[in-house]
Amino acid sequence: MTPSQTSSPVNLDLHRNISGIPAADWDACAGDGNPFVSHAFLSALEDSGSASERTGWAPCHAALRDAAGGLAAVAPIYAKSHSFGEYVFDSGWAQAFEKAGGDYYPKLQIAVPFSPVPGPRLLRRADAGVDVENMGQALVELCRRMQLSSVHATFCTEQEWHALGASGWLQRLGIQFHWHNDGYRSFDDFLAALSSRKRKAMRRERRDANASGLTFLTLTGPEIRSRHWDAFYRFYRHTVDRKWGHAYLSREFFTLLSERLGDKVVLMMAEHDGKPVAGALNLIGGDTLYGRNWGCESEWPFLHFELCYYRAIDYAIARGLKRVEAGAQGEHKIQRGYLPQRTYSAHWIADAGLSAAVKDYLIHERRAVEQDIDALAELSPFRREVP
Repeated sequence: MTPSQTSSPVNLDLHRNISGIPAADWDACAGDGNPFVSHAFLSALEDSGSASERTGWAPCHAALRDAAGGLAAVAPIYAKSHSFGEYVFDSGWAQAFEKAGGDYYPKLQIAVPFSPVPGPRLLRRADAGVDVENMGQALVELCRRMQLSSVHATFCTEQEWHALGASGWLQRLGIQFHWHNDGYRSFDDFLAALSSRKRKAMRRERRDANASGLTFLTLTGPEIRSRHWDAFYRFYRHTVDRKWGHAYLSREFFTLLSERLGDKVVLMMAEHDGKPVAGALNLIGGDTLYGRNWGCESEWPFLHFELCYYRAIDYAIARGLKRVEAGAQGEHKIQRGYLPQRTYSAHWIADAGLSAAVKDYLIHERRAVEQDIDALAELSPFRREVP
């Protein structure tokens, strides 16, 4: 289902393509801190065919306008015909609802497709006077009017999570693993903060990765050529085909990403005898390096850790970035200095029975997530202060 343009008492309209909203107007709402909600990133997904009705991600972006017709707020929204590519799993809810005779799909998803990256989802111009609660209420009314089952804001900010929760949305927690820069001057300075055993293990992994005859490249902006993207796309497809069997991102997406985001794109690659054998894609935000996709064509000792985690830390330290966010899942990241962090999502479900059941489930799930975070934090590789 691809909704057409509509209107409401709060002047909310929908756009089948992000190209229907001028980039400057969208980015005035999105800000420049998180590249994944930028017009450039989202338009690259759409223009490459990666996020489309064909792939089950039909764009229907919301635009909230003030009385004078100016753009006050936007939200990246997709009508979803499935629950793939979201990283916040609700397929069990869908199955339960459909067994009871309901239609869970299509649903509305406020998200960045295929990107488990925390960040703002209800994007508001700073001087517009629009609050999260008002936007949330407008989106609920939109969902009702379109007679859809639900609307979901995934990987939203904690502030959005609290505000939507206060408006009656259901609240969900998740876990990711992020590295935080505690003012380190170098990688060795970071290592000095670790326990002796973890420090030695990390040095050994880096030594072995760098003794394998590989050459490492860090490329940004115009340094990334078509041949680099060709190689990286092979790596990406190899990883996706091995794990899931379906690649959403097209080869064209990476070209458009490079053209539109320029120096915010960081491609780290490993070569052997001049031939690329592995790559890791990162994006730079205001104070964060975001690790996204990775892939390789053969096995090399500790290459994944070196290319995705350690070189990302090197890069962040050299540029004074505060964090490295290395994507979804992966408890193995803890031993590399990436500690557990909460992620947030909010959900509004039209059917009262399903909403009540999910609410009860999420109460128990949140408790379990908090317990998991506490337990995982005990695995921290950092030195413990002696009382």
